[in-house]
Amino acid sequence: MPALMRQLSGLAGCTTPIRLTGWRTETNTAGEVLHHLESSDLPAGSLLLRCGNRRTTRCASCAETYRRDTFHLITAGLTGGKGTPQTVAAHPRVFATFTAPSFGPVHNRPTAGRCRCGTEHPAGDPALGSPLDPDRYDYQAAVLWNAHAGKLWARFSIHLRREVAKRAGLTQREFRDFARISFGKVAEYQKRGAIHFHAVIRLDGPDGGDTPPPDWATPELLTDAIRAAARRTDIPGPLLDGREHRFAFGTQLDIRTIRSADFTGPVQITERAVAAYIAKYATKGAETATGTLDRPVRLIAEITHLDIPDHARRLIRTCWTLGNRPELADLRLRAWAHMLGFRGHFSTKTRRYSTTLGALRDARAAWRRAQALEHLHGPNTPDAPDSEETTLVLSHWAFAGTGLTRGEAWLAQALQPAPGTEGEPTHG
Repeated sequence: MPALMRQLSGLAGCTTPIRLTGWRTETNTAGEVLHHLESSDLPAGSLLLRCGNRRTTRCASCAETYRRDTFHLITAGLTGGKGTPQTVAAHPRVFATFTAPSFGPVHNRPTAGRCRCGTEHPAGDPALGSPLDPDRYDYQAAVLWNAHAGKLWARFSIHLRREVAKRAGLTQREFRDFARISFGKVAEYQKRGAIHFHAVIRLDGPDGGDTPPPDWATPELLTDAIRAAARRTDIPGPLLDGREHRFAFGTQLDIRTIRSADFTGPVQITERAVAAYIAKYATKGAETATGTLDRPVRLIAEITHLDIPDHARRLIRTCWTLGNRPELADLRLRAWAHMLGFRGHFSTKTRRYSTTLGALRDARAAWRRAQALEHLHGPNTPDAPDSEETTLVLSHWAFAGTGLTRGEAWLAQALQPAPGTEGEPTHG
């Protein structure tokens, strides 16, 4: 039992681990076997790997790891660390939110007054985000907007570089020698099921965060360029039944300058607040905002009997119907119907913004490997293999299923760590 509990503790609360059967052997250049592992010798009878799902509805533990990684990734681009110089904290930085256009009036909670329906909706009202008149709501445009949101952001990033260069009196070619735009962003679903973006946008020197920005680079210039680029950005959509679609951002664009924690000005938004806000949405999908599904739809008949809001059901049906049209085949709307048409990555960044999620995972894996070697050989034991010695790894693994047995689940629940607080850990 203690051995099984040790194996389960390595899952750190993951409830749907991947089970593998097989073996793994490590040898040195002399052919000496350093370590051999057989899945049949493990207490659970198979190797258990964390599922790594970023959705809180699928695995709260792995989603929390993803959230914390995103927090560190965004924080590194704001204050330095993880290979990013601390001088980036002095670069012009803003936090911008880009919304979708209107597809029809929906139930909402305005800051002043009542909803258009005449009701003052409470915060948790399931009617929030649903159309006032579903039969007149533009479901087709809503789904196609989600499907094109990633391309729209790519076009915006091109226009942003042009607008910054224009305000600096530079050509686009000259701009590369003076400055670089770096960003990290996440996609979030609004209650109505439309994607919008939260982004940290930073103005760097020509080599990214390692070089200081030019003297003309200010938060005000960056903000003005973002507004101009957002107004200019639009992309063509498909022509369906005589209707030509075009896509642009909504009129609501919120841009705030990011200050340091000791800033005492009238409008304060700190690095930690921004990083925690973005990380929170990195683990949420359409199912969190709209009550839709958190896994692909195999048959459209499935949604008839599912307990999901009618608005989400209509969006999924629209994806399914449009997905049958040959001219929209590249959008793969049926495969992404559960995501209401959106098929992009939820968190993306430019190469020079900060570290990567892969680098954070590699560092965590290296730490766990060091802990495992210390457990096998003890600290400072001469029997421990030299970390600089070349090691040959031979392995063969086969998929054996997912999840835990009832007994394993009971033990894992007893071992599950307490939920982390927002933004922790904040060091490292």
